[in-house]
Amino acid sequence: MSAPSHSGGAFVTDKRQLVEYLAAGCKPRDQWRIGTEHEKFIFRRSDLRPVAYEGDNGIRAILEKLQRFGWEPVLDGDNIVGLGDGSGAISLEPGGQFELSGAPLETLHQTCAELHTHLTQMREVTGELGLGMLGLGFLPKWKREDCHWMPKRRYAVMRRYMPLKGKLGHDMMLRTCTVQVNLDFESEADMVLKSRVSLALQPIAVALFANSPFIEGKPSGFLSYRSQIWTDVDPDRSGILPFVFEDGFGFERYVDWMLDVPMYFVYRDGNYIDVAGQSFRDFLAGKLPGLPGEIPTMSDWTDHLTTVFPEIRIKRYIEMRGADGGPWRNLCALPAFWTGLLYDRASLDAAWDLVKDWTDEDRDQLRRDVPRLGLQTSFRGQKVQDIARAAVELAKAGLQRRARLDGGGEDETHFLLPVLEAAQSGKTPADKLLDDYATRWRAQVDPVYVEDAY
Repeated sequence: MSAPSHSGGAFVTDKRQLVEYLAAGCKPRDQWRIGTEHEKFIFRRSDLRPVAYEGDNGIRAILEKLQRFGWEPVLDGDNIVGLGDGSGAISLEPGGQFELSGAPLETLHQTCAELHTHLTQMREVTGELGLGMLGLGFLPKWKREDCHWMPKRRYAVMRRYMPLKGKLGHDMMLRTCTVQVNLDFESEADMVLKSRVSLALQPIAVALFANSPFIEGKPSGFLSYRSQIWTDVDPDRSGILPFVFEDGFGFERYVDWMLDVPMYFVYRDGNYIDVAGQSFRDFLAGKLPGLPGEIPTMSDWTDHLTTVFPEIRIKRYIEMRGADGGPWRNLCALPAFWTGLLYDRASLDAAWDLVKDWTDEDRDQLRRDVPRLGLQTSFRGQKVQDIARAAVELAKAGLQRRARLDGGGEDETHFLLPVLEAAQSGKTPADKLLDDYATRWRAQVDPVYVEDAY
């Protein structure tokens, strides 16, 4: 999710401005960066329950204590809802999940150092408060009504509107966590190729990082229940985006889609105006029912870009959105996987060769079956595990050619170890959790709060 909105920016009077806004994200290769976002659940160690915003050991208290490390508060009205340090940010998901939105960094070594620093700070503060942090894709024990809503006003609009579009929107908001990476593109053609490759391979990432097999204390029947939830949230703003694979796709085609995705809100003078279900295309024409006669600003457009949730999301960079939250090693493995695939041209071209003849029906089948079956999903006469092995090897080769070394002379390929192991063994993190549940944990999920805590 995104930080609180801000009014302002130039008025938008023509669609071309919106296209140019996205196109301005094009960067030469030497300016490409890696931005990692990572969410985790906060729980009370005494009883494993989710944590409310207020209280001596609540979410607000965590945000206040983290300021000792130089973080500055971000306010939504009178409430602290995030922190910033000029490059990265910490924000709150609707159910109190903490998200680190990392700075745009040059190497995976820097990315993992940033994650380590963040988790070290979080452990110090949560430890003082009797709290813990959990890295899973879906809350394993508690029901929706056991969760606490955070006081971010944009969430009030989403909370009202989401049940009108799907059955699981509130579960997505309150009970899921992800890790994602944001990567750059050089040109419109580069954006198109990267979007097609990453969208086609997103189910492979879902399988490799599947880490949400439980719901309310029992196996859910899925390896990535978090991924399954997204199939019943809001079809207007989530899914595979088949038009990405059509001839003529580019910045303008993405803008056209965004113009017709129903809005959530408009931010004016410190207030969130609920315009959920209304059209940005009408807004551009000065015909928005919620603000008759007004036209949008560029801030309205950047807000709107944050309110869609497809498997990849295009801003002035591309967001990879398929992976479950997981253990520390997986938080580094996810950016390693996509950086190796997309930031090396030979690996990118080879990845396109791997997926270019897949049909809409093929991609639909993967989206449907992988959350349940993971790497054992049957696909076009083989298993997803076979595709995963090929994709991970391409990522490894891409990182080897990048040759970004740390102080000890080691390249970035070692960050891929968790997905190399999963691709070779065919066992996802969720498979291992289910094995533990059936054996050592004796059909209980409570041990996950110890063994998978940060």
